[in-house]
Amino acid sequence: MTVATIIVNFNAGETLHLCVRALLNSGVHTEVTVIDNASSDGSAQSLHDDYDNQESVEFLFNPTNIGFAPAINRVARRLKSDWVLILNPDCILEPETLGCLKSALENDANAALAGPAVRDENGRIQRATLRRFPDPWKSLMTASGLWRLGKWFPAFHGVEVDASGLNEGSELCEAVSGACMLVRRTAFEMVGFMDEGYAMHCEDLDLMFRLRQQGWHCLYVPQAGCIHKQGLSSSSRPTWVHFQKHRGMARFFKKFQAKSTFFPIRMLVYTGIWLRFLILWPMILIRR
Repeated sequence: MTVATIIVNFNAGETLHLCVRALLNSGVHTEVTVIDNASSDGSAQSLHDDYDNQESVEFLFNPTNIGFAPAINRVARRLKSDWVLILNPDCILEPETLGCLKSALENDANAALAGPAVRDENGRIQRATLRRFPDPWKSLMTASGLWRLGKWFPAFHGVEVDASGLNEGSELCEAVSGACMLVRRTAFEMVGFMDEGYAMHCEDLDLMFRLRQQGWHCLYVPQAGCIHKQGLSSSSRPTWVHFQKHRGMARFFKKFQAKSTFFPIRMLVYTGIWLRFLILWPMILIRR
């Protein structure tokens, strides 16, 4: 069956062209839907002008920015393909990546989702490529830097996993990067698609957590790869994105972990999330 690809675009610029071009040049045929969430840079319209006559590329233009998860769900609910690739517009796939991800899922009936090695433009593995689900302790280890001791003492493991030594095969894992993930459609339907309560950030972790609750697992496929030009869509509204990232953290914790967390610890988690937001906010504005 054909892979159905969904790309949600917001001001990704020329990289959107590179993303779609690389995708269509992969070894696996894919039907692509590009959803534009009211971009102001003309990126989706320019792409439309180039690909308007190709049946394999569909365009949906939203008059307002409806958010990432709602945009994904509107398309995913009507798809018939066995496989759904959710791809950020700032990700450029290597030629064999889609085939590797598809093969990994075909060879593991209990795997619902697979992700590649996600690298920056210098070829370095990005931090969120391979992850554990966050909880108060792992988040503290990550924020404090004590996660570095996890190499010798597993109790100090943080959220992120060092993927630099993984080069082949498929690794069972808790979570991969949401920038590029191939999802088994039946599993996607089983968990009710994306949670639309997230505006941006953490909806991918939420999906993977709910898949795990239903008995599925995720795969990290290191021989598959993509270049992620991170932050292109976020650069035009850094404060909003920074806020939504922390709002997503709070929503994930409240949804899955808060009820089973001792009340004082629960309050400390919420305080820590929003204190982190305030501390990093000036840095976000300076980088802009």
